[in-house]
Amino acid sequence: MRLPHSLSPYLALRLRLAHHALLQFAASLTSSMEIFFFLAGPVLLGLLSVIALPGFLAVSLPWPAALGLLGAQVLLTCLPAWLLRKRLLPANTAAWLRQLPLPPRLRWQADIAVAGLLMLPLGVAYAVSASIWLAQSPPWLRPVAAPGIAATIAVWLLTWLLTTLIVAQRLRAPRPAQAARPSTMTAYVPQRHRWRSIFLWRRLFWLPFWRNENVIGIQQSVLLATAGASMLAWLLRAPLVPAPLLGLLASASLIIVTDRGDKAVREQIAVLRPVLNAWPLASGNLIRLACTASLLPPFAVLLAGAVLLYAIDPAALQQRVTTVYAITASAALLAIVGLPRLTARGRVALVVFSILALSAIGSELWN
Repeated sequence: MRLPHSLSPYLALRLRLAHHALLQFAASLTSSMEIFFFLAGPVLLGLLSVIALPGFLAVSLPWPAALGLLGAQVLLTCLPAWLLRKRLLPANTAAWLRQLPLPPRLRWQADIAVAGLLMLPLGVAYAVSASIWLAQSPPWLRPVAAPGIAATIAVWLLTWLLTTLIVAQRLRAPRPAQAARPSTMTAYVPQRHRWRSIFLWRRLFWLPFWRNENVIGIQQSVLLATAGASMLAWLLRAPLVPAPLLGLLASASLIIVTDRGDKAVREQIAVLRPVLNAWPLASGNLIRLACTASLLPPFAVLLAGAVLLYAIDPAALQQRVTTVYAITASAALLAIVGLPRLTARGRVALVVFSILALSAIGSELWN
């Protein structure tokens, strides 16, 4: 990424930091993107065309509904910037930049430029999506084409503004810490924990995923919520969305939340292994507990889906296709967690094959 020589050093530094953070984020999602393009490649153009649809629909709705629709679109498109804010400016870099004697105008210019770098792919997606709709030109679009384009541009500009505020918030001085309570010195008596493995799992695998600029906890929560919501919509036969598409989304979310959780646990084990080897304890139980815990969220979604299916149609729970789906899903989840020595390509193949197999089986559920 070459920058113009007329840029100030601070502005050039901020843009290079943002560009480096985006490259790191793209590299971390390489395997997920391979899965996505393999599954959704044929319909990628159709998915891209949906991005500009809210702007065209909003101008034909009453203003409260239009504002709600456009506001929801702005918040959703700002979500990636909020999730990437810690990558754009790590804590140590942000603390160093706060100490520079720079005028507020230059700081705002840098925040706007970084937000613009993030908004550039979104602007291209909006342009492609709007071009697709204008090229097709359905009858309902012709009266609202010009206002819809204006609404889409307004949404993009408002997203840019909110993204700028998100980036600027990262450079604000942290709140002063509360005064610490005076400590009472007492003699420490080492005690043997009754549930030592669970205690160590919470300290070494659960809490680190939520602390120290780590977004794995939030990432897994979003994936788990997506898996639960898609499973709920699929079993309730949500209107306006084809059942096979909902089945594909439910199956893919179930597999991906398992794959991402297991990958996070394996990376944490690699980080902790030198420390665990130095401790005078057998770490095998702790490692097995951490790997098993990554299976709890997807199996909870499966169990919740079985309970919901029984409440909707008890006879459907006794069908052979339901049993096959449950067995196949359980085997796929166990294989993802239980085969850690697979290569990266082999893991992608396992994930893709599991999603396709579950989608094919699940498509027969409502037939």
